[in-house]
Amino acid sequence: MWNLPNIVTFIRILLIPIFVLVYYLPYSWGHLGAALIYTVACITDWLDGYLARSLKLTTKFGAFLDPVADKLIVATALVMLVAQPQFQFVSAKTAMFAIPGFMITIPAAIIVCREIVVSALREWMAELGKRQSVVVSSLGKVKTVVQMLALIILIYCDASTSYSFIVLGYILLYIASFLTIWSMVLYLKAAWPEFRAE
Repeated sequence: MWNLPNIVTFIRILLIPIFVLVYYLPYSWGHLGAALIYTVACITDWLDGYLARSLKLTTKFGAFLDPVADKLIVATALVMLVAQPQFQFVSAKTAMFAIPGFMITIPAAIIVCREIVVSALREWMAELGKRQSVVVSSLGKVKTVVQMLALIILIYCDASTSYSFIVLGYILLYIASFLTIWSMVLYLKAAWPEFRAE
């Protein structure tokens, strides 16, 4: 249980309350600090998998803990962003171009709902001994990278951030939500024969 890859994963979980605290600090560097912490968490996501494979320390517990840690920090980041949409930071000069705050809720809800569906699907397929049918695909990895970039940008944004940079974060988040739906459809397609059998 306490091998190096799992310790790295635990560190990612322990970073979550620090990440939230720093994000809400009443200092100019709060959002930058939170973005850096989230970036470190993203690096540990890659690092624990790399260590597990290179050191041959893959475990069933690690296979369970890693996606849980990922989902916890992503869900936390999305909740924070929904509670404090970045377009509230847009200055009065560009307020006419501001997108309503609910626009962040749409991709956030899509991403969270997809994670719930795919997690339940994997658990069900594991009970049938067919979990390999719904392992992480290359599309899922691309989705993860785009999602990480979007969240890092949006977490960083504050009252001093340029409008165009905020828009870039939103665009990347919508691309990630599209890839999220696409990858979910592929997982459901892979599991469809089992659904029909049931």
